[in-house]
Amino acid sequence: MGVWMKPEIYPLMAAMTFVTSMCIFQLTRNMLLNPEVRINKTHRREAVLENKEEGEKYAQHGLRKFLRTRPPEVMPSINHFFSQDK
Repeated sequence: MGVWMKPEIYPLMAAMTFVTSMCIFQLTRNMLLNPEVRINKTHRREAVLENKEEGEKYAQHGLRKFLRTRPPEVMPSINHFFSQDK
């Protein structure tokens, strides 16, 4: 890799790789699955899209449905430990 690649840089490169991959994932997801994005020429001709079902399916995806049933806590065991009266 050369002289500039030091062991201290590995965590930074890992974080930047993760963030870049998440950005690429989100951009690809929006480009391919978002009902508002029109790549096909026949869809671009339509002024108003009548695709309410497709929009609901895109907005209410599986991860959001799963998280809706979970409590809004990051670390429930630690929160429970510190919130109890002793």
